[in-house]
Amino acid sequence: MNLGYLYMSDQQSAAAEMSDLREQLHHHNHLYYTLDAPEIPDAEYDRMLRCLQEMEAEYPELITADSPTQRVGSPPLDAFQQVTHELPMLSLDNAFSDAELDDFNKRVLERLKITTPIEFACEPKLDGIAISLIYSEGTLVLGATRGDGTTGEDITQNVRTVGSVPLKLSGEHIPQRLEVRGEIYMPKEGFNALNTRARANDEKLFANPRNAAAGSLRQLDSRVTAQRPLEMCAYSVGLAEGWELPARHSEILRKLAEWGFLINPEMAVVEGIAACQDYYQKLAEKRNQLPYEIDGIVFKVNEIKLQQKLGFISRAPRWAIARKFPAQEELTTLLDVEFQVGRTGAITPVARLEPVLVGGVTVSSATLHNEDEIKRLGVRVGDTVIIRRAGDVIPQVVSVVADRRPENTQAIRFPKHCPVCDSPTVQVPGEAVQRCSGGMVCEAQMKESIKHFASRKAMDIDGLGDKLVEQLVDTGLIKSIVDIYQLTLEQIADMERMGTKSAANLLEALEKSKQTTLARFIYSLGIRGVGEATARNLAKHFGNLEALMSAGEDALLAINDVGPVVTEFITDFFSNPQSREQIQALRDLGLHWSEAEVSAADLPLSGLTYVLTGTLESFSRDKAKEYLQELGANVSGSVSKNTHCVVAGSGAGSKLKKAEQLDVKIINEAALLELFSENGVKA
Repeated sequence: MNLGYLYMSDQQSAAAEMSDLREQLHHHNHLYYTLDAPEIPDAEYDRMLRCLQEMEAEYPELITADSPTQRVGSPPLDAFQQVTHELPMLSLDNAFSDAELDDFNKRVLERLKITTPIEFACEPKLDGIAISLIYSEGTLVLGATRGDGTTGEDITQNVRTVGSVPLKLSGEHIPQRLEVRGEIYMPKEGFNALNTRARANDEKLFANPRNAAAGSLRQLDSRVTAQRPLEMCAYSVGLAEGWELPARHSEILRKLAEWGFLINPEMAVVEGIAACQDYYQKLAEKRNQLPYEIDGIVFKVNEIKLQQKLGFISRAPRWAIARKFPAQEELTTLLDVEFQVGRTGAITPVARLEPVLVGGVTVSSATLHNEDEIKRLGVRVGDTVIIRRAGDVIPQVVSVVADRRPENTQAIRFPKHCPVCDSPTVQVPGEAVQRCSGGMVCEAQMKESIKHFASRKAMDIDGLGDKLVEQLVDTGLIKSIVDIYQLTLEQIADMERMGTKSAANLLEALEKSKQTTLARFIYSLGIRGVGEATARNLAKHFGNLEALMSAGEDALLAINDVGPVVTEFITDFFSNPQSREQIQALRDLGLHWSEAEVSAADLPLSGLTYVLTGTLESFSRDKAKEYLQELGANVSGSVSKNTHCVVAGSGAGSKLKKAEQLDVKIINEAALLELFSENGVKA
């Protein structure tokens, strides 16, 4: 018997099976990472990957460079090798105003000797790390950083771990040798989760998603990179041997998408520079809602022949420009630190800064989070600090410029007593936050509790704003949320900047707020750890307030998103006699809601996922989300194969396109209003 032949036969059979597994896994990777439309559950994918891993362990000589198993990372390198780019990776010129963008357009038209508007490809400028990927016969063979544009670093092992980087290209007419250029970045959600874990483990925090992406890609141990939530978006082609380039840049990107690359869904083609400026404004408005950071827009002459005719200057192409957004990070001086007391007694250090323009807004204060964060930063009063402001997020101090520290800086010392009521501060073991122990004796906590109770997402008392609450507490007219409903016309009218008409309007709003929902009322009580979603889940699960107030630990833990910590907060709140007295007093004053027990399963949209996109005319998207959730729907921020319906308002963009690609049901605002009306929601 020829044992060698039998072994070869087994090996050939295994090779065929492993090849088939790899093809399937590549297919599902593409669906998951690039199209966000998985066809199989994660558990099934994991089983297939495990099967391939076991076969590769048995036949190590059959492991290929493009195997999905290679994404987990490899043993550490001693150092990165240098790579010389076959075609230089040039940078882009920047424009910081409409006038500079106009000048760019004039230069383009003059050099081309034309006067009619031309097409531009518009792409968000992702705030990440530029990368070059080389494919030979469709298989990834090299990943390199941009470096100085001529020489970069070989980070192939790290690049392999990024799920949206195709290890093997799929589709037709794949070039023999192809260089794809793109940006590797860290989405906001992944960045926040990474820093949350780092803070919990007392590790160094990353200042922003770009730094996090750069730090992840420069790990000598690619197994560390594999644990980081990175994505790669393709934006151009360098080398392309054995492939005739399409006539337009936008067509090149579409071809890259066919081969398995992620391209930005916000990409558009427009005609003329005025349309480029419109695109810039639209993206600037939705910038903060994007799931990733962008620091500008790249505009490229779309026609390849025109690009070639325009050529390059020493370090940049003449046919492209980056229109930058206002900076989101700036340097300034930390002048002082004040300590503010929140609704739950949490004491937050607030940095008072030399005013500085950040992201188009003048910033004079920023959060320092807590004492642990101050120690981690090593910040002192008088330091030069880097301030970051991203959209509506509260500005924060992200780092200290140590080499600019003057001699007379002062240490920041946390107070031992509340700065408002002088009660001792306390710190629960395992928590980073210090709290005032004064409870409602503390005016700061009282004010914040009343503001929360009156807020739009709670009792929605129109006219009872923060400044009026401050005045009412300072004058002693209200000392709890119960007192709000006992105010008289004369008392309110005598307040500063009020009057009889404003007082009457507020009393009318107070009366209107008495008819509410159980979920809103639970949220308005300000129980620690109970946000809108948890309040809604509690209301749906228990159906009435009495059942919730008497619920034990086991009953609370049975609810989705209620863990042991929140369970303790809820039981402590309702076991407090003062809380119960306050609730009863509010009900005696006329606060009411439907007591009908409605389980989540009985609601008309239960189990269905909706996505809202674009601008709605009849109400805000937040209000539409609230109405949908009242009917039992899940409201998601992204479109996937599991989305039941997309509600598209005016100006809908990438989410609408994705819904059309996935054949997801799409309705307009009129149909949404009809849906609400049919189900008894007064929108």
